[in-house]
Amino acid sequence: MKSPLDILSASILIVDDQASNVSLLEQLLSEAGYTSVASTMNPQEVCALHRKNQYDLILLDLQMPGMDGFQVMAALKTNDADGYLPVIVLTAQPGHKLRALQAGARDFISKPFDLVEVKTRIHNMLEVRRLYQRLENYSKILEQKVQERTAELRESEARYRSLTELACDWYWEQDETGSFTKVSGPVLEMLGIKVDAFGSQTGNNETAGWNAAEQEILQGKIAARQPFLDFIFSRANADGSNQKFQISGEPMFNQTSRFIGYRGTGVELTAKK
Repeated sequence: MKSPLDILSASILIVDDQASNVSLLEQLLSEAGYTSVASTMNPQEVCALHRKNQYDLILLDLQMPGMDGFQVMAALKTNDADGYLPVIVLTAQPGHKLRALQAGARDFISKPFDLVEVKTRIHNMLEVRRLYQRLENYSKILEQKVQERTAELRESEARYRSLTELACDWYWEQDETGSFTKVSGPVLEMLGIKVDAFGSQTGNNETAGWNAAEQEILQGKIAARQPFLDFIFSRANADGSNQKFQISGEPMFNQTSRFIGYRGTGVELTAKK
């Protein structure tokens, strides 16, 4: 991860077709203590140079033959990896300043150069660049922490399910509509019904024999979004045998406190005869 920018060691590229302007800016930056300054008088080289060196700041003349500063900025936008265009434009035309800012430039320096203004604007621009990098690094760290925490929660959830499956006959989850989304354990064989009918009041052959009063109590708890512990319900089978089951469940809510279903465990108390 890139460390925050040290302003005087920032990498700076000067782009101007006038050798005198390049020489003046190089001398100014050197005297101010900047240690990593490069230059080119060919605007068509800028994109390749920036792609290779990832400059912290580009001082870009707007009026150059072959490829003007606006075209250079447009090309830079297509290959700037971090989405931040670190450009200060150099211009003698006041009318070009607004257009340059709209094209993506961060600031401008007027020609002929005022040396105090040049040093101030460059320093301020690099300070903003440093703050931007700190924010970018913080966002990456935060994203990494979220990913790590998500992985921990998933691992914890997996351990929870594993332990509950060991401690009970089956583990189950329902969504907010009451449909089963996860069932583990021999529930089909134990209940002898489809899991979609668990706790149902449909009255078909699969749910026949369930104690209606117990079902009503269970449905009431679920409708009220209440947890239930060791709730016992029973069923009389067609062959004259009776079964008793014990279940525990709790409502689940997402991060916005919206109800998303139930999860719980179950055991059979009385085996079929």
